[in-house]
Amino acid sequence: MTRKLIFAMNATLDGYIAAPGDDIGWSEPSDELFQWWLEQEQANSLSLYGRKLWQTMSSYWPTGDQQPGATPAQVEFARNWRDTPKVVFSATIGQVDWNTRVVTEDAVAEISRIKAEDGGPMSIGGATIAGAAMRAGLVDEYAVATHPVLVGRGTPFFTACDSWVNLNLVETRAFPGGVVMSRYETRR
Repeated sequence: MTRKLIFAMNATLDGYIAAPGDDIGWSEPSDELFQWWLEQEQANSLSLYGRKLWQTMSSYWPTGDQQPGATPAQVEFARNWRDTPKVVFSATIGQVDWNTRVVTEDAVAEISRIKAEDGGPMSIGGATIAGAAMRAGLVDEYAVATHPVLVGRGTPFFTACDSWVNLNLVETRAFPGGVVMSRYETRR
């Protein structure tokens, strides 16, 4: 038995997780979608990050519960984010905090090793690191919160695949603002 690896991100209708310049301004969640993301994060026992997503998350969430006007869900998300063990895959990040360690070597080998351990589900975020895990056949589930916006170019949700990946749709849910979340399991 291996741990489940879930790749979940917000994406534009044309398939990007960030517009040029790493702009994610289009992805502001409704309260209902934010609550869904909180529940997903609470279900994870470990979060795996690429460098860019780590820098985005660690620039806000360590003190997200202390921000003026923070909602109860944001307070809980910040606390959960700090408490959840995290692994960052980067050759350039040195010092980390908040229950995190850095891996500078072979990311696919490390993800494979972690996946083989006992433990609950884990999430992976960041196009580059998730793409490497996807090409290695390590991703078990994809969850895409598709926002009704076209950005034309940027960072794609899916990087080039070496072969087809057949999926089963397991859930679809609509959120305010026209956002649709779809969850797929990898057919093995």
